[in-house]
Amino acid sequence: MTGTPAPTPGSTSAPGTTSAEASAGSHWEELVTVALLGTTRRAPSGVTSRGDAPAALLDAAAVETVRRRAGMRPGRAAARIEPAAEDARPALPPAAARRLTMLLADRPGAGSGGRRGTAPDLMELLPQWLATANRQGFAAPPQALPALLDAARGRTDIRPAVLAFAGPRALWLARLNADWRFALRAAPGGGAVLPGPEEPERMRALWEEGLFAERVALLAAVRARDAGAARDLLSGTWASERAEDRLMFLDSLRTGLGAADEPFLERALADRSRNVRATAAELLSALPGSALAGRMAERAESCVAIDHTHGTHTTPTIAVEAPHECDSGMERDGVVVKAPAGRGERSWWFGQLVEAAPLGTWSRRLGGRTPEEIVALPVADDWQDELHAAWCRAAVRQRDPSWSRALLGTSAAPEAGGPGAVSLAERAKLLGTLSAEERAGWVAGFIAVHGLSEAFQLLGVCAVPWTGPLGRAVVDALNIARDAGSYPWSFSGVMGLAERCLDPAEAVRLEGLTAVPDESENAAPGAGGYWAESFQRLVTTLRLRAAIQTELTQR
Repeated sequence: MTGTPAPTPGSTSAPGTTSAEASAGSHWEELVTVALLGTTRRAPSGVTSRGDAPAALLDAAAVETVRRRAGMRPGRAAARIEPAAEDARPALPPAAARRLTMLLADRPGAGSGGRRGTAPDLMELLPQWLATANRQGFAAPPQALPALLDAARGRTDIRPAVLAFAGPRALWLARLNADWRFALRAAPGGGAVLPGPEEPERMRALWEEGLFAERVALLAAVRARDAGAARDLLSGTWASERAEDRLMFLDSLRTGLGAADEPFLERALADRSRNVRATAAELLSALPGSALAGRMAERAESCVAIDHTHGTHTTPTIAVEAPHECDSGMERDGVVVKAPAGRGERSWWFGQLVEAAPLGTWSRRLGGRTPEEIVALPVADDWQDELHAAWCRAAVRQRDPSWSRALLGTSAAPEAGGPGAVSLAERAKLLGTLSAEERAGWVAGFIAVHGLSEAFQLLGVCAVPWTGPLGRAVVDALNIARDAGSYPWSFSGVMGLAERCLDPAEAVRLEGLTAVPDESENAAPGAGGYWAESFQRLVTTLRLRAAIQTELTQR
């Protein structure tokens, strides 16, 4: 029991303290002092024999402890904790629940010397397990919630899936344990229940008086169901918002961005914050029919033209004349004046103009040619890299698959970067604008010609599980590397991806690769054993993923 000592009637030795309390306190302090010093150096009060001192100290402490407890007032009762909200989703099948416990119990770093062995990395299967469980609409077992939240605390990549799976009970637990407060920060409005469209007064009050996180969550929720209502909500308080808040609120307009947002965004171009102006310009440039896109197209067109005096009659050259200054109109429309270190001002301004211009501009400007024909044209005076890089950024921003295909080129092309893309990062972004099937087909073709040395970043943008052609291309390339005696450690990243992304049905084809191969003279020492281990782990992992899929989909 906890509480406060009951007062004893009598005179007080200090304000609010009775003489009895003071005497009891000093007696207890004396016993503590004797215990710390030791009875050989100091005996308790009233004890004359050193031999009796230890027992007398314990007796006195026992009596004083009982006295102190008997005199305690009961503490004030704390408010009763409200029970967690009910989770109406169906419970996990027993086999799936047992599997979840196994996945959560796995700890990384169990291997020795950096060698992974043949055992699957269970924690790396947790994201896919969670994705499947969420698609099936299952509720998390209550007893697994602490381990789930601990896992999400250490891995930000799985937090959204964990919180979706854990449901309302995760927020309930997060309010009781500071270690799990990230769940409240990740939840809309810090886990608060947001008003719906049937509560306009409460919605308005929360928007005008709520905390910043609650307002961001409210604006996002309203925008998702009614873009115009969210824009009206933001317009009403825009002038009085702080600059950093305006920037965050403006970012919410990316959801459902449309022509109706243009007047509001045009006004934001005159904002006193440079970051707000830049974001408004970026959003407007993503609307090909906007006035800003038209102004940017006009500026970009004035910089690019067909030059028939160079090249051949059938293949003219693109001439570029970059702007000589960045005027106030360009700056208002989002062009950043100051170039990064090592970058020329004119090329910096030119790239921003081309990036913001609608891609449809170029067919009209360059003789009605298709994107493939335009990208194939030579560019005079070493402006090709700058022009093509800006077109790459425009294709990604405007989500234009026809231009992405043109800039990527064929996957079998000998050029390292394709006709337009000059880096793996650019190619990965361009691939992201294509359909999942087309993306996988392009990467499969690339691997078949160029191998796996540059494919890791491209594989990361492909949908999971990999399509049959892509999976076969990866396995064939790994097999070729294995037979060539290549260093197996160079392909550990691709192997890790394959464990998570290959279709589990591929396990049958991989069985023949689990044996230790005969090592050639030029093979890396120990490579054969490593390859065998890697393929064995891959097969085991694929079978485990198949079992997980069965456990979560069979009811």
